[in-house]
Amino acid sequence: MPHKKKKVRKKRGSRTHGYGQVGQHRGGGQRGGHGKVGFQKHKWTYTVKYDADRFGKHGFKPPTKREVRVINVGELDEQIGRLLANKQAEKTKDGVKVYLNRLGYDKLLGKGEVTRPLSVQVESHSKSAAEKIEETGGKISGTKQ
Repeated sequence: MPHKKKKVRKKRGSRTHGYGQVGQHRGGGQRGGHGKVGFQKHKWTYTVKYDADRFGKHGFKPPTKREVRVINVGELDEQIGRLLANKQAEKTKDGVKVYLNRLGYDKLLGKGEVTRPLSVQVESHSKSAAEKIEETGGKISGTKQ
């Protein structure tokens, strides 16, 4: 609650308000420096309490490592209807032709079941994926296994 008996009223006219002769209580030294200085020294308690992640190492992501996008044959088989509707796959006399690299996938894995013949073109695939697709009468073309 504001009131008129503030200490500053008493100090009016005293020039330094009780802070000494030459310029004390004026600069950044009074508050321990300007900005974020002293966070590893005299303001360490502030750092620990409010900004604990300021210092130290925080991980590294290698620039050469490329994330491989994968899809399982079971997922692919479930999505065939949607892919045909969106014209992202073609219906041929042998079955359905799918270009996985156009869909953003790099590798085909073998989890799940295949219910129809698929002709899949992909950069790389697993042995089990190739076996499951060839069992249903489809074929897989890719560079790596």
